[in-house]
Amino acid sequence: MPDRQIGEVKRTEEEAFQYFVNRYDIAVSKVNQLEQEITEAQNKGSYLTKLIQLRKRLLNFDGIGNFIPLLDKLDELEKGLSDLIQENQAGNLVVKKELIEEARPYTESEDWYNGGDALQEIRTRWIRTGPVDKEINDKIEEEFKAILDSFYQRRKAFFEEQNRIIDERIFRYNDLIKRSDELARRYDWDDAFIELKNLQTEWKIIGDIPPKVLKVLYRNFKKGTTYFYEKYCRAKGIQVKKKEDPRVEAQLRMVKEAEKLAESDDMMAATARAKVLLNEWKTIRVPSHIANRNVAERFRAACDKIFELSYLMKVIARKYPTFNFLSDKQKDLSKYREMEIIVKRARTDLDDLVLSYDSSPKNEEMDQMIQSNLKTQKRKLLMKEVILEELRQKVSSL
Repeated sequence: MPDRQIGEVKRTEEEAFQYFVNRYDIAVSKVNQLEQEITEAQNKGSYLTKLIQLRKRLLNFDGIGNFIPLLDKLDELEKGLSDLIQENQAGNLVVKKELIEEARPYTESEDWYNGGDALQEIRTRWIRTGPVDKEINDKIEEEFKAILDSFYQRRKAFFEEQNRIIDERIFRYNDLIKRSDELARRYDWDDAFIELKNLQTEWKIIGDIPPKVLKVLYRNFKKGTTYFYEKYCRAKGIQVKKKEDPRVEAQLRMVKEAEKLAESDDMMAATARAKVLLNEWKTIRVPSHIANRNVAERFRAACDKIFELSYLMKVIARKYPTFNFLSDKQKDLSKYREMEIIVKRARTDLDDLVLSYDSSPKNEEMDQMIQSNLKTQKRKLLMKEVILEELRQKVSSL
């Protein structure tokens, strides 16, 4: 390489020369440091750019020393990195080809939900896989992108068509609602009644739309048809008998049975039957818009009463072995005294639970659990107090 000026003599030639000799040590240090970093690094290929930049700096570095070994070392390191990068790129190419083949079946898939999740997972692995040789990188990236585009564009078109169909169905539902409202203004009863039946038939065959939207639309449709039907029945002199939902009727039957069981003398049998009724109750799915909250509360109260009386009778059986030989008055007095003890203990337990809740650190999940437990304990205490009051009145009348 040609001679070049690397500095000026400020004081003496010896000092200037020594300064640039010392500068050479900096260059040696930079090369050794880079070599150590490459040796210790896991992703060695990422140091290639840094190595190339260091070589450019060495070629114009202001210092005096033997730079040829340093450049030779960088050449050796570069060759090692280049070989490693080529090896990694070859491995990356194998992985990406496998990912392309894994994604390829989705170019014709219509499993929009699972397919979308699967392709997203494949795409994540693609991004995490390192680069391939620049000469084929664009080609392989385009091939993978084409597979994704094929699926997502078809999926987009599918959902756009689904939305169009849903919008069309909603329009038809609204048209039926409008026509049902118009029925109330008609007085050609027979023809209007036939029209009512036609509207109800059309409603059933329009097709699915989002459930929440359908619920609102059906409520409006039902309002119009019910109003017309009531007018029609009045005009025709027809006595309308309200039809109860079979699920509600089933719940009413269960409530009556549970309330009857609560008055039974055989609490063991009543408890066994109440447990069966509770399980059956859970299987009856009554929609919220027809569910009767009062019925549910009556059923829960009847079951609570059965279980509390059952517990009372267990206590009585344990403490009074000769209970069955006592007079009715003595039996009622015994039950009243034991129920007083049970109620006092339940109140104390509830107070302790409230105190524990108030003093404990607040946690949303735990808070919900404790609140639910408090609600249950309060409900049970209330039923115990009801039974106690019934027994008190019975004892007082003796």
